[in-house]
Amino acid sequence: MITSKKLSKQKKISHGFFNKSGGKSSGIYKSLNCGVGSKDKRSKVKKNLKIVKDRICKKANNIFLVNQIHSNKFIFLNKNFKFSKKKIKADAIITDQKNLPIGVLTADCVPILLYDKKKNIIAAIHAGWKGAFKEIIKKVTHFMLKLGSKPNNIIAAIGPCIKQNSYNVKKDFKNKFIKKNKKNKIFFNMKKNLIYFNLPEFVKSQLKSNKITKIDTINIDTFNKKNNFFSARRSLSLKHDDYGRNISIIMIN
Repeated sequence: MITSKKLSKQKKISHGFFNKSGGKSSGIYKSLNCGVGSKDKRSKVKKNLKIVKDRICKKANNIFLVNQIHSNKFIFLNKNFKFSKKKIKADAIITDQKNLPIGVLTADCVPILLYDKKKNIIAAIHAGWKGAFKEIIKKVTHFMLKLGSKPNNIIAAIGPCIKQNSYNVKKDFKNKFIKKNKKNKIFFNMKKNLIYFNLPEFVKSQLKSNKITKIDTINIDTFNKKNNFFSARRSLSLKHDDYGRNISIIMIN
């Protein structure tokens, strides 16, 4: 489990970014695959999620996850929220409830954990390029502001994800971003006639544009095998028919 230095100083919360280690799955899912949407055995995934939850808080119930769809949709879990077995389609979760672990699943996309130390509100965001492009970060932060948060009280941790040197993209991808905003050029780099995109820096710029300045970036590339994270891109290059998911989790104690 990897933690953010900035979030670790906050005693009212628990959090962690988990890699592949310490679980029950085997084969291409070895070993801590938390991907409920993967083709892994459901019983193994369930055990893996329990391992993660117990590292954060043994007393808490299950980790609250959503059915991630690369959107800018989020869900707010307050005291009136009615839990059901039906998975909600969204890519971010916000809550002010104690002992309710919330998490996002990634396999190269960016996990972002937010905490407002004054209002005691947390959020977990799944930001792939699509969600980031659709401004999910702006939507989540603006909702937190509606709840009374102030940007200078929000701490953000950008978790392990695919880094620029590993993220080769096509020209139409680059054009899409530049068409939206010419300033987005800075997130692209050319190397040997190939285009590389800096997803974590793009995400960081969106946090900053929403006046969040307390940002901790965990500089780990999920694509690099030695870092021991699941990676959709690496699995694709190895011709695997599926891949495991890493989990990032946060909870108000």
